[in-house]
Order: sequence, then structure tokens, then C-alpha cells
Amino acid sequence: MVKICCIGAGYVGGPTMAVIAFKCPSIEVVVVDISVSRIAAWNSDQLPIYEPGLDDVVKQCRGKNLFFSTNIEQHVSEADIIFVSVNTPTKTRGLGAGKAADLTYWESAARMIADVSKSDKIVVEKSTVPVKTAEAIEKILTHNSRGVKYQILSNPEFLAEGTAIQDLFKPDRVLIGGRETPEGRKAVQALKDVYAHWVPEDRIITTNLWSAELSKLAANAFLAQRISSVNAISALCEATGANVSEVAYAVGKDSRVGPRFLNASVGFGGSCFQKDILNLVYICECNGLPEVANYWRQVIKINDYQKNRFVNRVVASMFNTVSGKKIAVLGFAFKKDTGDTRETPAIDVCKGLLGDNAKISIYDPQVTEEQIQRDLAMNKFDWDHPAHLQPMSPTAVKQVSMTWDAYEATKGAHGVCILTEWDEFKELDYQRIYDNMQKPAFIFDGRNVVDPEKLRAIGFIVYSIGKPLDSWLKDMPAVA
Repeated sequence: MVKICCIGAGYVGGPTMAVIAFKCPSIEVVVVDISVSRIAAWNSDQLPIYEPGLDDVVKQCRGKNLFFSTNIEQHVSEADIIFVSVNTPTKTRGLGAGKAADLTYWESAARMIADVSKSDKIVVEKSTVPVKTAEAIEKILTHNSRGVKYQILSNPEFLAEGTAIQDLFKPDRVLIGGRETPEGRKAVQALKDVYAHWVPEDRIITTNLWSAELSKLAANAFLAQRISSVNAISALCEATGANVSEVAYAVGKDSRVGPRFLNASVGFGGSCFQKDILNLVYICECNGLPEVANYWRQVIKINDYQKNRFVNRVVASMFNTVSGKKIAVLGFAFKKDTGDTRETPAIDVCKGLLGDNAKISIYDPQVTEEQIQRDLAMNKFDWDHPAHLQPMSPTAVKQVSMTWDAYEATKGAHGVCILTEWDEFKELDYQRIYDNMQKPAFIFDGRNVVDPEKLRAIGFIVYSIGKPLDSWLKDMPAVA
């Protein structure tokens, strides 16, 4: 029986291993983590992450061939294939602070593998890592090998949160990078055999190690670039009276461009896009390619500009002050169908409004109050950011309350900001919301989920990103 051990029970490790166990009943899969509470949650009825379809998969396999444990060393030493999906955050201090990936957790995982291994291992990079990480890991393992042979593979994940289980069941591609040696090819084949249980052969791509590592960063950079491209156009649409949805539809009809990832919004979020682009920027700088670094940095600058512009629009529309005014925020997660708030644009929008002394009431169907308070009190690494994103004093967060109902959040509010495209926000009774708000009542739709004409008929002053401006908004220009 092949034994797989995955170090790290987070958004990548948990779902990926659950699906491997589900699709390969003959393989024993153990997910290990140092966090006792996280492993306890994976073993309970309340899983630590929300992902449609994940519950069913875990419950069908748990205790049969899928296990969650804090007994890291035992399971690592018993495994044939070890996936490493630990956190690789952006460095906050020292060399490359604010851009380079922090590989502290990765290195300690590698040293631990070297310490406890008594038989040959295939070590698989699952976390997003900078190019050439494999080489560093290989050095640590071989210098501490005591006769054990290691093969390093790169097998980056291409999951989208909210559809991760579907993405795992029917991936566009599975990418496996390995050394171009006989042992390397054998290791690649061993991992290929695991995926071949359910992924068609033509969807499993094999490359060299560096191509696999770079493909992940490049894929995220290309996706983020599309969002920043349409967001840049959205600002021009507002200035000229064009409608960004019509422009994006016309552009997306070109089969070379395609329609996906062309929705204008308040900005992209998530744990990967910004982190991976910063990483790409740093690698380009380290390799003496400043022009390439600046090109990709611009994708993030446009994203920050879009969030900034949204905050300025809110404040300018409401007589240039939101001080003491209740603003309802609908949606805090970085996109619908996930409870993940990492790098969500809502953090920067809320901080911007708090900077002008607003009182904020937040409703999100999947995010807890504790999470929101933590996100708003945390220091973002201060990379090239506009002033309103600088650290805030914890007292400002007292201006924030959380409700479990959109109607409660909007009651008595002067304005409503829609920051996540949850489906339920399309179905709300906006007449009821209007009746219970202060007048004039404003809606700032950061995700283009509502029909601005219908809401204007009710009496709202509506701002939709990239859509022709309300005459009220034309009279109150937002100066960035």
C-alpha cells in the first residue's frame, strides 16, 4: 500500500489529500499539522475551512484511508510520498521584506523530514514557492541524508477557492516537475500514477522542476493581470460614460481573449495573487531584470488604486465626510462561496472608511466577527501602499460591528457597500432596505451584483464600478 503524508492541513493540503484518498482507496493518506486545534477540527463535524462539497468527501474517507494527525514524525517516517503544503508568507523584515517569500516553515519541514526518514522518499512541493526552492530543499535533505535518497518534485496547486473540490475532481491540468535524471523520472512517474486514478493522461503535464515552479507564479500573475486590466478600463468607463460590462463582453467575445476573469470589481484578493506577483517581482529583481519586475508590479499598483478609488468615491459622494455615519458593508470574504478573508479588498476599504471615522456594520454569511476584527487590527506589510493602508490603532476597530443579517446591517445606515458577490445579495428586498436607511440613501456596488436602474427607481443613489455615473456622483467628483 502506497502511503502518502501531507505536512500542512490548510486550504491546499486538506482538500487535495481528501480528494486523493477519495479517488484512490488503495492509498493511505495522512494529513499532519502542528496545530492541535486545526487537526481536531478536521476530525470533527465542523471542518476548519468552508468549501462546497468538501464535507461529503472527508466524511466518506475519514477513518478508512484518510487520517488527520498531530503525530508528524511518525507519519513522515512511514510515508513513501510526502507533500509539503506549509505556509509561505511574504517576508515582513530583513532581505527582500515585503516581496520575497518567507521559507522558514518550508526549511523546518525539510529538516524534520531529514531527521526522521529511514527509507527513500519522494518530497513534493505543494505550496507556492519561489523558483529554485527545490534546489535549496534538495541541499538540506542531501546534506542531512544519512544514506536516505530523496527525489524532489514540484506539483503546484491550481485550485480556486469556492470551487476547489470541482477543480480537484476535474482539473484543467496537473503539473508535475522533476529532475531530468532516471531517478527523477521514476519519481515523476510514481506521482503521475497517483493522479492517473482519475485524471486523464493528457491532462497530466510533466516538466523540469523550474518550469513547474515558475508556471504557478506565472499563471497567477496572468490571472491577476486580467483583473487589473479590466479594472483600469473601469475607471476610464466612469470618466467617459461607457459601461464596463458591455466593453468586457465585447472584448471577451474575441476567442483569443475569452470571457473569463473580465469582471470589473473593487479589486482582487485572496492569499495568492498579490503574494505570488510580489514574489515574481523579487525574483526578477534578483536576476537583474528591473523592467520585467516593474511590469508585474504595476498589476498590484492598479489593484491598490482601484480600492483607493472606491473609498474616495464613497466619501466624496456623501458630502466629503463619513465621520460618525453608519456604513453597511455587505460581504467581507475576498469572493463568494468561501470564508477566506486573506488580502480581501474589504480590509482596505474598511480601513479607508475608518480613517475618516465611519461607523461600519458588516454582514458576511461565512466570516466570523473574530476573523474580521483580527483582519482589521493586523498590520499589512507596508509595501508601497497609499497612506490609508498604514497600520491603525486597535481602538479604531471599536467602530466596527458585525451582524448576522443584511437587513440589520443596513438599518439606519447612510450608505451600503457591496464588497463580495454573494448570490443572496441579488435577492435582497432593496425596498425594505431603502425604507430603513437614512436619506439620501447610497449604494456603492463594488462587485456589480445589483441592477442600478431598479435601485434608482426605488430612490437610491447608486455607484456601480465602471458603469455610467449617477448625476449626483457627477456633481461630487472623487479626487484621489
